Amino acid sequence: MTLRSSYKMNKNQILRINGTDFKEMTKELCRNAGLYAAIPSKDSKIAIKPNLVVAGPADLGATTHPAVVAGIIEYLHENGFNNIVIMESAWCGESTDDAFVVTGFNNLCKEYNVPFIDIKKTTSHKADCGGMELEITDAINDIDFLINVPVLKGHCQVRMTCAIKNLKGLIPDGEKRRFHTLGINKPVGHLASGIKQDFIIVDDICGDLDFEEGGKPVVRNNILAATDPVLIDAYACDRLHIKVDNVTYVRIAEQLGVGSADLTKAEIIDLRDTKAKELPKSSKVLDVAYAVEDIDSCSACYGNLIPALVDLEDEGLLDKLDTKIAIGQGHIGKTGKLGIGNCCKDFDACIMGCPPSKEDIYNGLKEYIKKDRTFS
Repeated sequence: MTLRSSYKMNKNQILRINGTDFKEMTKELCRNAGLYAAIPSKDSKIAIKPNLVVAGPADLGATTHPAVVAGIIEYLHENGFNNIVIMESAWCGESTDDAFVVTGFNNLCKEYNVPFIDIKKTTSHKADCGGMELEITDAINDIDFLINVPVLKGHCQVRMTCAIKNLKGLIPDGEKRRFHTLGINKPVGHLASGIKQDFIIVDDICGDLDFEEGGKPVVRNNILAATDPVLIDAYACDRLHIKVDNVTYVRIAEQLGVGSADLTKAEIIDLRDTKAKELPKSSKVLDVAYAVEDIDSCSACYGNLIPALVDLEDEGLLDKLDTKIAIGQGHIGKTGKLGIGNCCKDFDACIMGCPPSKEDIYNGLKEYIKKDRTFS
């Protein structure tokens, strides 16, 4: 289906396209959505927010493909919009500079002469986000139009991450850690009320179905466009065989008036007459979570623990643990048998780091299971 170039999307619509020419697919989505008509003026400062959560190439299933952002930039340039920036921050414990290079966004910014803003290096302010005070980067105050470019993928703590949770890259690291002490779903849902997304392009090319840091990508070669972050996140839940009610932050955002999660009223438009293929159900996180005692852990720490546990389970070792694994800020100052991360430094055995790497966790737990309690 081809829409008029002057067409402006309705909030209940999701555009979908399939293929492998990611830059051209993205431009086609922008044209069919009539993106230019939604931007206030040619002088508007437009920010593009990809997902560069870790220093890993997009084909590992965690980060936004640079070709998708290249398509957005070319479309904007072709329509006379040149005041563009890219802004993002990696998760706690990861360098945004490293992610910027490894993902290829450094070359993208050079090629199109687009500045990159590392949110970790910006100042921030407190903002009322639907009745909840949250810390947000000051850089958001300098833009007129926000294009969010998340990856549709699984998440080991909140089950799914797409448009709403991608906004977490626009807050300082200290606030990211505080989100977990507040219960991650509530502040993420409220953040959607405090930062308005004007347009959303979803990288549904090969996101990992379980882990936000990638590693086991599942290829589907789709790119999506939407204007309602709640609706597109509800669609993402549906894609991953997850009930929206089980991703609490989506419902919170809906209750705050950010958008609608009612897929029965959604109009999904395929631009190339190809339907999105069915994704397999995945429950690896649930299969190993029984071994963890999590109290307010950060995503980076928990996100490295779970895939390490999956590897141990695959080897038949996980059920040989003699205790649950403590992780999270709620264990600070407490003692116990086995902990992960600096928050558990007072435990009898602790794999140190903030966060420790997946490899360190895997090797340390394997040693622990074999009763070698020496950790570095």
